Amino acid sequence: MLPEFMPPSPAKPGSSVGKERAPNPFQQTAFFTTVNHLKDLPDTTGPEVAFVGRSNAGKSRAINTIATRNRLAFVSKTPGRTQHINFFNISEDRFLVDLPGYGFASAPIAAKQQWQELVGGYLQTREQLRGLVLLMDSRHPLKELDRQLLEWFAPTNKPIHVLLTKSDKLSRQTKIETLREVQSEMGKFPIQSSVQLFSSLNREGLEDAITAIWDLLTKTPSNSSSGEP
Repeated sequence: MLPEFMPPSPAKPGSSVGKERAPNPFQQTAFFTTVNHLKDLPDTTGPEVAFVGRSNAGKSRAINTIATRNRLAFVSKTPGRTQHINFFNISEDRFLVDLPGYGFASAPIAAKQQWQELVGGYLQTREQLRGLVLLMDSRHPLKELDRQLLEWFAPTNKPIHVLLTKSDKLSRQTKIETLREVQSEMGKFPIQSSVQLFSSLNREGLEDAITAIWDLLTKTPSNSSSGEP
């Protein structure tokens, strides 16, 4: 069921995910296209990684930080305003996909239905989708709509990388506790998942995020539905 309208081993906050690599493969990312209907999805064949989260989770800022571009993804002053799917070309027919945010209380009913049809259809049917980046405010992780999305997405058997955003607002001890708690909760879902702290402000976790997202784009898809990595 769609949201209304809509483990890996614990890691220390500063630890790296996977092997180190450079340079940042997302530096040349450029806008490709925007769509408002499933029928208009681009006829590309390369792998895609989609970004999804609540409307105030800092999704656009995270994309801009990862791509080291200030205005690649539009940062709206009104969360929940964007209702399109935006595609960004990385290189060699690989794409980042910015999905509309969910859970914004004042969004009109029509916009919520549009989210269900557009985002739900994309996540259910897009064969090019290799994995999902779920962004959650580290101060308020795993809200009800986040959990509904996880439960709904699990049957696709595609991996999820969780970015706990705005980590600069947490104390060091709270960071450690939050990371462990979310990793533990994610382990209860039948999803291959990884979790990290992230801040667009001070770039905490940037290298980890780059490596994890690049791995989603380049690794051979797994057909396993297990929650183990």
